[in-house]
Amino acid sequence: MQEDLNKKMNGSKSEYHDSDAAHLASLGYKSEFRRDMSPWANFSLGFTYLSPVVGVYTLFAYALAQGGPPMIWSFLIVGLGQLLVALVFSEIVAQYPVAGGVYPWARRLWGRKWAWMTGWIYLVALLVTIASVVYGAGPYLAQVLGFEISVNATILCAIIILVLSTIINFLGTKVLAAAAVIGFTAEIIGALVVGFWLLLTQRHHSLSILFDSFGAQGSHSYLYAFAAAGLIGIFQYYGFEACGDVAEEVPNPGVLIPKAMRRTIYIGGAAATFVCLALVLSVADIPAVIAGKDVTPVDTLLNTAFGSVGAKIVLGIVLISFLSCAMSLQAAASRLAYSYGRDDMIIGSRLLKKFSVSRHIPPYSLLLAAIVPAIIVLGSKVSTDALNKIISFASLGIYLGFQMVVLAALRARLKGWQPSGKYQLGKWGLPVNIGALIYGIIAMINMCWPRTPDAPWYDNYIVLLSGFVVVVIGTVYMMVHRSYGHSEMPHNDAIPKKPQKEAILPVTSNQVDALND
Repeated sequence: MQEDLNKKMNGSKSEYHDSDAAHLASLGYKSEFRRDMSPWANFSLGFTYLSPVVGVYTLFAYALAQGGPPMIWSFLIVGLGQLLVALVFSEIVAQYPVAGGVYPWARRLWGRKWAWMTGWIYLVALLVTIASVVYGAGPYLAQVLGFEISVNATILCAIIILVLSTIINFLGTKVLAAAAVIGFTAEIIGALVVGFWLLLTQRHHSLSILFDSFGAQGSHSYLYAFAAAGLIGIFQYYGFEACGDVAEEVPNPGVLIPKAMRRTIYIGGAAATFVCLALVLSVADIPAVIAGKDVTPVDTLLNTAFGSVGAKIVLGIVLISFLSCAMSLQAAASRLAYSYGRDDMIIGSRLLKKFSVSRHIPPYSLLLAAIVPAIIVLGSKVSTDALNKIISFASLGIYLGFQMVVLAALRARLKGWQPSGKYQLGKWGLPVNIGALIYGIIAMINMCWPRTPDAPWYDNYIVLLSGFVVVVIGTVYMMVHRSYGHSEMPHNDAIPKKPQKEAILPVTSNQVDALND
């Protein structure tokens, strides 16, 4: 009986793999990856990239100081906006389940130049985000190890996290998948345990404070304050796209990846909101945070609630979250770089497209996703402020990459594209696509909005300037090297081609006579 069941399961897997290989071949590719990533591992990859603990713990103090407790509602608003983006991506990945995510999607929906710029912006943003995550983990690891927090200690600990993440990725898809599931389990359990413990032992407020700004807006309209505080939500809700970056490592990707993307939004968003709620209700002196007297309310709470030993245990869970987040980011960045290399679209393609047959990973693309972030982290030794300026681009770059795909999808729809994958929105496709684009534009404007009038103009517009610099460098590169034209792989094939009219030749007098006869 068990043997028959195993044969049936293995047969089903074989059928899926054959179908997946045939679908990929119809798109012009033969994959070297192994489809070893289960549905839950794929979801866990997206969840650990989104990482509720990392996002909330990093920005909680800023958001509470800017907008007071009502800032928590940004999680709901942004979650709905990013769900629209995830639905658009779901239709695209179901039709084009190709490794690399936004780059191959933009290539099929629009063309080579648009795809090259989309991938360039997103790759730079990913590499910078990896640096920001490991650098953010540095002080936490320093505390656990008993180091005095300093620039040198933070850099050392950040490099340790980066090396561990790289080793896990180098061990292959199975180890990456297992590590993602472990990271998800540790993070969700940690978030629930810490959240419930804070609510049971440290709660100082009722739910009514979620509508009380405590005067955080000052002389401004509260909308202005809420928009600034809402960055905690905007910076939280990305990571679902990582599920699609590894599309060639997931069986039946047209069905499973769209599910994983939506689960990432639902479960990740719910976990982030719960963690934030527990922290808000447990901060004893909210006016002190708003006034800048308590700049580390999370550390204060953890030490009060768990003591020095318990706080270190919680910090250990937080570190697992940071490591899992960095690991997922590296996986996404390496697959994107490999996708570029496979299509000969960038300098170094000869190395980036190399593949390890034994480990089923692109080793040089992974090294790129380790070396560049390491250089950025080491750069903080020269200027921490310079590092902050570089990192300012990270979230804008990811959102910009998203919206370039959303815009490409909208353009393709208007030109006749009919999604043909296993996941389709049907009549809701166009309104969802338009809604996703409107949301993304508003979010990017919010990120770029100048909020430090006393600072020099270049600091006040640092997010916008950093985005402009990355786009200009990419444009110059495209003009000089023209890598986008090196590949003959399919592009701009989502839009149906108009049938060519047959040329009408002039009729000769002899042909007229023949017809009359």
